[in-house]
Amino acid sequence: MKKSSFELLKILALSTSWRNRLKYCKDSKKKNRIIGEITAYVLLGGLLLAYCAAIGIFYGQSGFGEYLPAVSALIVSIFTFIFTLIKTNGYLFKFKEYDTLMSLPFEAREVAGCKFLYMYMKSALMDVGISVAMLLGYGIYVRPAFWVYPVWIVLALFVPIIPMLIAAFLGFLVAAVSSGFKKKNAVQIVFTFVLVLLVFVFRYGIEYVMKNDSTDEIITSLSDYIGKIGRFYFPMKWFEDAIVRGKISGILLLIGVSIALFEVIFLIVGKSYREINSKLKSHSASKKFKLKEQKVKSILNTIAFKEFKRMTGSVIYFVNSAMGEVIVLIASIAVCFVNLKGVLGEMFGGDPADLERYYPLVPIIIYLMVGMVATTVMSPSLEGKNFWIMQSLPITKKDIYKGKMLFNLYLTVPAMAIGTICVSISAGLQPLYILLSLILGFILLLFSTAWGCVCGIKHINLEWENEIEVVKQGTALMIYMLPNMFGTMLLIGLEVALANVLNPYLILLALIAVAAALATLCYRRVLALAK
Repeated sequence: MKKSSFELLKILALSTSWRNRLKYCKDSKKKNRIIGEITAYVLLGGLLLAYCAAIGIFYGQSGFGEYLPAVSALIVSIFTFIFTLIKTNGYLFKFKEYDTLMSLPFEAREVAGCKFLYMYMKSALMDVGISVAMLLGYGIYVRPAFWVYPVWIVLALFVPIIPMLIAAFLGFLVAAVSSGFKKKNAVQIVFTFVLVLLVFVFRYGIEYVMKNDSTDEIITSLSDYIGKIGRFYFPMKWFEDAIVRGKISGILLLIGVSIALFEVIFLIVGKSYREINSKLKSHSASKKFKLKEQKVKSILNTIAFKEFKRMTGSVIYFVNSAMGEVIVLIASIAVCFVNLKGVLGEMFGGDPADLERYYPLVPIIIYLMVGMVATTVMSPSLEGKNFWIMQSLPITKKDIYKGKMLFNLYLTVPAMAIGTICVSISAGLQPLYILLSLILGFILLLFSTAWGCVCGIKHINLEWENEIEVVKQGTALMIYMLPNMFGTMLLIGLEVALANVLNPYLILLALIAVAAALATLCYRRVLALAK
């Protein structure tokens, strides 16, 4: 890349850095929001790094120590590939400052390359942190030479680049193909969903293979697994060769191929970058349009339908909001063709009948997939400049937020109901038990919807330049996820603790009461904030 390209990258980085935002921001409320964003990132990042460090220590204790370099490279690669695939559309295409950047004296491939490097910089700290956290276990149990530590840290900067480049190129191909269709967003959403689901299938397929073996068998055959994956995924092998075997060729190949692949990919991307962006930003009009009778809808349903159109008009918003629902629906279909009790018996061991006391976990586990991300967290901020148009309409704030909450329920409740019914029927549960499970799932979704709306209103951000700042990196999302995640884990722990003491029906009733109290408090808070 040219020197001028790095100047552009520097400007992009400085304009969004926390330090500059705090330094030049005069509004105390905005400063508090930035501090809250930093705090949320530190907490979530600390939890993730602690989890990765625990994995490294566990692998070392179990005899996996010498394989930790390859395992860490594989984990970082899968992690970055999935998130880059989801974020590529928002970073490379249809971003708000596109017209400004393209008017500057830069080539199209330079702008695209800078946006990629900017995306890399935003995630590099976490990617390197995951790798270094696993270095802890490697250092304790393998005790490598001193030179391994700086080499590991330096190469950890390059390990995410190749999977990010592959994901970005796939995102570019999806955008290129979809730009030729009338329904551009719909095509992009379908392609992105398919790619992400394939990655999830691959990831859980590896985990399933591992679960089928005992710990001793896994340790014995881990070298075979690593060798087989290394035949197809060279960056993992190069990283392992550099750290474990001290091969200079591994270091040179990982760094050299990363740089060369970057240049080749963005040389290809640059040739049609302007054309694809122009097509994606254009809209087609139907020649067969006819004005028909206008239907009258309630205010809340109208706002909910507006939210639906907003979500289907944004690939990044749709994929992040609806991924859990799609996974639940696919799992619901799959569970109809298996003996659930037998599968649970194999997973947890023992008589499947003994597992019946844990069936109250069914709606909570489904909620983990459906309710961990609520559209109400993001939708207030995603209004952006349109927020003031909403404010000028003869609609109260209460109705606006009620409509947004209604849409989230329209999105999540059907998936929850289908998943709960399919799993319950496969497990042979009684009708009353299924009914209580549905009630619990519905109330949990009421809670997540209202709690998400509280976070979305309290930490609204209307000055974003890229939807990713709201959908994946917003303060509201971070603050929403922490209590929601820990609260759900607490409910799971409560159910497990009471499983041997109380009847499952009583446990469900107790969980319903707790969830209803939380949902009521959050809903009242939304109404108070809407005044």
